[in-house]
Amino acid sequence: MTASEAIVRLNGVSKIYGQDTRVPVRALDDVTLSLKKGDFAAVAGPSGSGKSTLLNMIGGLDKPTEGRVTVAGQDLGELSRNALADFRLYHIGFVFQAFNLIPVLSAVENAEFELLMQGVSKEERRERVREELTGMGFTEDQMHRRPDELSGGQQQRVAIARALVARPDLVLADEPTANLDSTTGGRLMDMMAELNERTGITFLFATHDPMVMDRARRFIQMRDGRIENDEVRDRTTASHA
Repeated sequence: MTASEAIVRLNGVSKIYGQDTRVPVRALDDVTLSLKKGDFAAVAGPSGSGKSTLLNMIGGLDKPTEGRVTVAGQDLGELSRNALADFRLYHIGFVFQAFNLIPVLSAVENAEFELLMQGVSKEERRERVREELTGMGFTEDQMHRRPDELSGGQQQRVAIARALVARPDLVLADEPTANLDSTTGGRLMDMMAELNERTGITFLFATHDPMVMDRARRFIQMRDGRIENDEVRDRTTASHA
């Protein structure tokens, strides 16, 4: 797959909740969108605009009522539940607002969880995770701390490492800076931008945070389940303030 090829395609995607009720909710309304390999994109909009539903469709966490979602050349609608779980494991990394770390596991053990599920050997898991966490500024001691012994920024970095060490094609991040102060959030966004430049992994953020919007090189604005604006920015114009 070359940099010019789409890694994500949505064709006429709608999602209607409560179809059998008197007041169905159309969370997505005939959305067509494509993301290229290496995009660093943010989707924004008011609460209820459909941005989290959009991420859920792309991540295969929910199915569209109408339309087609293709990721890395695979039509997600053609996959069984088990095949879809396997596809996500190898192709899509998730970074959640609540971090979703396992409380009884250390930073290293949390970060290597996806690799464990992939069947990667312990030696390779530890090598890849240590390299990632070291690059994120973790000391040896911090790598062996549990989540409740880490700051919010450190916990989010562990969550990002967990998403990245599996070397996915795509990382989906839902409000990744929501629980962080502006300084920590800015550092994390700069770190992810550097990883995007270095590895070519595609990033898509759902966000309310102006800082995330400013750093994105593609800005997608949603309202009432539709894409209102889709702006591709020159790399030099994205803010790094």
